[in-house]
Amino acid sequence: MDVTYIGISAFLGAIAVSLLGWTESQEPFVPRKFASSLIRAIIAGVSIASAFNYVESVTPVSYLLAFLSGAGVDAGGHRIAGAIRARLK
Repeated sequence: MDVTYIGISAFLGAIAVSLLGWTESQEPFVPRKFASSLIRAIIAGVSIASAFNYVESVTPVSYLLAFLSGAGVDAGGHRIAGAIRARLK
């Protein structure tokens, strides 16, 4: 059950970063742009939860690390996608 909460924490970290990016941009909300962040959040939740599956004990620090890892997956994925888009132009 702890692994599920770790996955949810990573998912929420990725969603939090995407929402903070949207509020910083001061643009109207476009669901199409948010969909890519949602996909990255799902990937972050699943992959980080599967990585934590091999940990013996889950502590409150583990939830914080999962949240920050999810945030990093979304931020890194956004940067990588932007770099690929720039190269294709």
